Amino acid sequence: NISLQASNPGQFEHDSDVLWQRGAAPETIAYHGHVGINTDAPDEALVVCGNAKVMGRVMHPSDSRAKQNIREVDTNEQLRRITQMRLVEYDYKPEFASVMGIKDT
Repeated sequence: NISLQASNPGQFEHDSDVLWQRGAAPETIAYHGHVGINTDAPDEALVVCGNAKVMGRVMHPSDSRAKQNIREVDTNEQLRRITQMRLVEYDYKPEFASVMGIKDT
């Protein structure tokens, strides 16, 4: 079971402002919008500013069942393309690293 409670119960002005709802599958919840953890300005469906611990797998389905026209490639041609790539090294700006909790910039 998942329970959500606002830190300030009067925080939501109208019940219609609450976008969390019970999900279609049992024991799930849904939110239609962006969710931010340790940020109040998420620009993606989920933005976590800080470390995330996953006790399981992060799934990125990508197998032959989802693809078509699978074929071998010319490895010499692929290596030639790699040599044309622009590779860079960089350091994070201190103000960004500080906000994001990055120690090794």
